[in-house]
Amino acid sequence: METLSKYRSVKRAYGLDEIALVPNRTTVDPEDVDISSVIAGIRLEVPIIASAMDGVVDVKTAVLMSKLGGLGVLNLHGVQTRYEDPSEILKKIGSVSTTEYVELMQEIYKEPIKPHLIAKRVQEIKQQGGKAVVSSIPQDAETLGPIVQEAGADAFLVQSTVVSVGHFSSKFESLDITKLVKTLKIPVMVGNCTSYEVARSLMETGVSAVFVGVGPGAACTSRGVLGIGVPMATAIADVVAARLDYFRDTGRYVSIIADGGIATGGDVCKAIACGADAVMIGSPIAKSQEAPGRGYHWGMATPNATLPRGTRIKVGTIGTLASILHGPAIYDDGTQNMSGALKTSMGTLGAKNLSEMQETEIIIAPSLLTEGKIYQKAQSLGMYHN
Repeated sequence: METLSKYRSVKRAYGLDEIALVPNRTTVDPEDVDISSVIAGIRLEVPIIASAMDGVVDVKTAVLMSKLGGLGVLNLHGVQTRYEDPSEILKKIGSVSTTEYVELMQEIYKEPIKPHLIAKRVQEIKQQGGKAVVSSIPQDAETLGPIVQEAGADAFLVQSTVVSVGHFSSKFESLDITKLVKTLKIPVMVGNCTSYEVARSLMETGVSAVFVGVGPGAACTSRGVLGIGVPMATAIADVVAARLDYFRDTGRYVSIIADGGIATGGDVCKAIACGADAVMIGSPIAKSQEAPGRGYHWGMATPNATLPRGTRIKVGTIGTLASILHGPAIYDDGTQNMSGALKTSMGTLGAKNLSEMQETEIIIAPSLLTEGKIYQKAQSLGMYHN
C-alpha cells in the first residue's frame, strides 16, 4: 500500500498497457496450442465474447460469432428488442452529428422493450445455429430471465456498470441473485466487478461466471463522469484471486471474463495471463464489416435520460469478422487475427493451454509500448497506427 496522506492509504493498480509477459524456458508450436475455454457450459474454440452493445451484436453477428468459435451476447435493452426492424434506427444513429447524438439516443431508447421481440431474437439466433446468450440489467432480470429461458437461450448475463450482492434501494426491491440462479434452469452469469470481496460474494450466489471491468471500454465514459474504475490488470488478478480461494473452499470453478479495454491481440494475451478464462470485446468487433453499428461504436449507458455515461466513437471498418478473429491480418497493429496472436503468444511463452497461460510470469513494464518505437510513433505506423 502507498500513502495518499497521513490518514489515507491507497493501492497501486496496473492497466494492461503497464505489464508484460515473460518467455519461459520452453516454447510450443502454435499449432499445438489449445485456446479453447468453457464458459457457462458453452465450449468456445476461441475465448472471445462480443460485447452486449447495439453497435456490436445483433442476431447476425451473434450467429456468426458462434460459427467462428466465439460467442456474441445480445443486449435485451437495446434497439433489437425495442424495434421490429432496427436497421433504420441503426442507420440514423450513425448519421447524426456529434452535437445531436446524445439527444437522439435518449429519444430512440424511450421506445419500450417488447417481450415478444425478446423471445423472437433468441429464437432467430437458435434457428440459425448460434448460441443464444443475452444480457439484462439487474432491475429486469427476474422478469426477463424466464422469457429467454422459455425461448431457448443458452445462458443469461445479468450486467450493469457495477453489480453487487448487497444493493440498497428505497424504491425498488433489489435483485436476489441466489434466488435467480436457483429459479432459472439455464446458467446465470453476472458483471461487472473489480474487487476480491465483491467477486467472492457473487461466486457464492451460484453464478457460472463473473465479468470483470469498470470503465475501460473504448466508448465508456464512466471513469470521467463518475470517477470510478480499476485498471484491468489489477482488477482481473484480484477477481481471479477470489476465484482461486473459492475453488479451494468449494471445489466449484467459476469462469472469469475480462470485459473492457481490450483492443488488440496483445491485450487478449495479457488478460488471459492475468487469469481470465475469456475476454469480452466491443470496439474490435464493431470494426467488422458485419457489425450492426456500420463503423460506429457506442456505450449502452449513452442513452441515460439524466446522466449519459458513454459516447459514440467512429471505429471504421477494417475487415470481416472472420479476419478479426482468425485472420489473415492486413494490418500490423494487432487488431486482426486475435486467435492467431493468442496462439503465437502462448507458444512463445511455452503454454499449451489457457490454464498454463494463466501461470505465465508477469512483470510491471510501463515502457512496454514505447521502448524502441520512436519511428512507429513518429510515422503513425504499427502499434501507433490510427
